[in-house]
Parts: sequence; C-alpha cells; structure tokens
Amino acid sequence: MTDSFMILKHPLSTEKSIRLMESENKLVFMVERRATKEEIKTAFEDMFKIKPAKVNTMITSKGTKKAIIKLPMDKPAIDVATKLGIM
Repeated sequence: MTDSFMILKHPLSTEKSIRLMESENKLVFMVERRATKEEIKTAFEDMFKIKPAKVNTMITSKGTKKAIIKLPMDKPAIDVATKLGIM
C-alpha cells in the first residue's frame, strides 16, 4: 500500500478519542484493515509531516481497524485535530 489516503481513512472524534487527544497527546484514526503499523506510521508522517512516537492498532468488533497514534510532546495532537476540523 502506498497511498496515504487509502491507509488513513478518517479520524475519530468520539468522546474517548477527544479525551486521549487532550490528556495523552494521541490521535485515533480508522485505517485500512491490512495496513501494518509501519505503513500507518509512514502514511501519518507523509500527510502531517510529524513523525509519530508510537502506533497501536486494534480490530473492532465490527471488523474494522483503529490506529491510536501517539505524537511527540513537542507536537500537540490538538493542533493536528484543529487542522483536520475535528476540534
């Protein structure tokens, strides 16, 4: 997979994801199910020019995949969320 927009589908703006954004500097995205953590990290870096500190993934009960992307402390997640229009 090479297209960043195919890997990172859309950000989540649920109550829990907003709390993670504010308290732990993390963003939550729905991602392509077959994408690896490295592909997600690269796609995020290509789209936002920020190197993620860590990527965790999970398969939801609906069979979709979520990625929780931790940003470095010098790059606030709220700034990225504002650019995306979810804050």
